[in-house]
Amino acid sequence: MTSPRSVTPLVFVTGGVVSSLGKGIAAASLAAILEARGLRVTMMKLDPYINVDPGTMSPFQHGEVYVTDDGAETDLDLGHYERFVNVRLSGKNSITTGKIYESVIRKERRGDYLGATVQVIPHITDEIKRSIDAATQGYDVALVEIGGTVGDIESLPFLEAIRQIRTDRGADKAMFMHLTLVPWIAAAGELKTKPTQHSVKELRSIGIQPDVLVCRSEQPLPDGERRKIASFTNVPEKAVISAVDLDDIHKIPMWLHDQDLDQIVVERLCLGDRAAEKADLSEWQAVVDATEHPIDSVVIAVVGKYVDHKDAYKSVGEALKHGGIRQRTRVALKWIESQDIERHGAERMLAGVDGVLVPGGFGDRGFEGKVLASKHAREQRLPYFGICYGMQAAVVDVARHLAGLEGANSTENDRQTPHPVIGLITEWRTRTGEVERRSEDSDLGGTMRLGLQEARLKPGTRTRELYGRDVIGERHRHRYEFNNRYRTQLEDAGLVIAAKSMDDLLVEMIELQDHPWFIACQAHPEFLSTPRTGHPLFVGFVRAAREQRAGGKLLKEASA
Repeated sequence: MTSPRSVTPLVFVTGGVVSSLGKGIAAASLAAILEARGLRVTMMKLDPYINVDPGTMSPFQHGEVYVTDDGAETDLDLGHYERFVNVRLSGKNSITTGKIYESVIRKERRGDYLGATVQVIPHITDEIKRSIDAATQGYDVALVEIGGTVGDIESLPFLEAIRQIRTDRGADKAMFMHLTLVPWIAAAGELKTKPTQHSVKELRSIGIQPDVLVCRSEQPLPDGERRKIASFTNVPEKAVISAVDLDDIHKIPMWLHDQDLDQIVVERLCLGDRAAEKADLSEWQAVVDATEHPIDSVVIAVVGKYVDHKDAYKSVGEALKHGGIRQRTRVALKWIESQDIERHGAERMLAGVDGVLVPGGFGDRGFEGKVLASKHAREQRLPYFGICYGMQAAVVDVARHLAGLEGANSTENDRQTPHPVIGLITEWRTRTGEVERRSEDSDLGGTMRLGLQEARLKPGTRTRELYGRDVIGERHRHRYEFNNRYRTQLEDAGLVIAAKSMDDLLVEMIELQDHPWFIACQAHPEFLSTPRTGHPLFVGFVRAAREQRAGGKLLKEASA
């Protein structure tokens, strides 16, 4: 283990009473305040599930798979972290029980433990501690969120590991922040503190005494309840923080700062010599001001296959709102199941929207609805933004309806299509020139393209104008690609290849000629959007939607 003198001070964030209280947002908001005080901050998520990563988990169960620069498939909370803190995370910042056990078993097979009986303590807990050290070194402070709820059997090894870290390092190098629920019982007309008391009791039973309690409730915590909680949990009254339900998550840093949460952390971890005296939250205040005082509004249709579980598109929804914030525009999202377009038609389902966004996905369910959404936006001259599968749907649309390639499709959905305009690289890049068909037993993940990759933009395109530079980097998560054998035919039909990979092999972005705004990309730009900076493509898309709503007239932009 790293010596106590060189370790990064840690804030461990746990949750109790119920799940989905917002540990990730609370942790990210605290990190944002600490960063606003000049500290170098990083964040980490410890997830108790046995999957090695969420890459193969159902979006209906787990929500979005967030991808980092190094290609790690991680929990969606890492998206919250990167949107709130100016830090680029990696696979080291997302640890699961599966990863820990995989590493320990690999070491056991190599003989690293010299024949010892491998046990949860010390081998599993030591591996957890090593993972925390590896992800947090080199920063002024790190926040580590433990997934799940205190009392769950799955999270016990993580809780034991962080208990040991506190003992090893001391109170000035590690502290505990516990998020709980203080429910409002309408029939009694009271806030009830008993669930919080029991949650802390459960935490203390395994040797962890929280230093801070963040109490989630529908209304501000009265002083009487605050004192009661402090008395029963052995937490200082000033460290019992009220976390009310706010209408905008970007207000949370200011709310927590007003209760001196950052100062409590700075004092407890002895960070005063590195932290500024006051937090500069002006950027966050500007975000909130733009949200609360819009000068315009638009309605964007998001056409996907997981819209009943919107966490599957968490970053897309946030990036659209960021695009609106950058121009003081309220973005209303209309979530549309792509199969409903197949059943009822695009004209009916997309009526009244100012723009259409088709996000990523896998599999053939609902794909034809995405193709119809592209066709409708193209023919009605609605702004269209295709992301990953949304770009592939647009390519299929252009191939079928502009290039006259009847039956064109992706080989993901139709292996016998006469025109495989989208396919695995191995299906169209061959020495003999013959198309190879994917075998039944091919590894679905074997050709996955993951992580940050650079692309070169074509001069004179709208995409190049939006980015303002020739070479850009975006994060990828997909396995099927634009089939280069159809480049010429589709370009002749009006498709513009706006960006290609640096080796000129892969088509990264497309546009349409003679259309107000029709752009699609193979990457996932939503992963690099933040509320403070936005993303060029999302800002441009929302601006195009504003112009669509205004009847095509140029809008007078309000000064930032």
